[in-house]
Amino acid sequence: MEALNPSEQRELQARMERKTMKDFLTTYSNIVQRCFEDCISDFSSKSLTSREEGCLMRCVDKQLKTGERLAQRFQEENANQMAKAGQGGFPGR
Repeated sequence: MEALNPSEQRELQARMERKTMKDFLTTYSNIVQRCFEDCISDFSSKSLTSREEGCLMRCVDKQLKTGERLAQRFQEENANQMAKAGQGGFPGR
């Protein structure tokens, strides 16, 4: 990023922030859609049943924990690949 002038750095930063926000909103939307489809079945009332509410809580918790675990594993694998590359090894082998 040092090769960019200040204006280009600001533009790059703004693009990265927009991408991060878009990715967050996509993930949020996917969780809402998935949990809604899995948990909501009774449309006779505007309120959630206790079963639906419990299902939603478990579903969202599971989705968030899965995302955290995937990110952690990705970081671990990335660190392993970087270490292998630094030792003269080839990533992916």
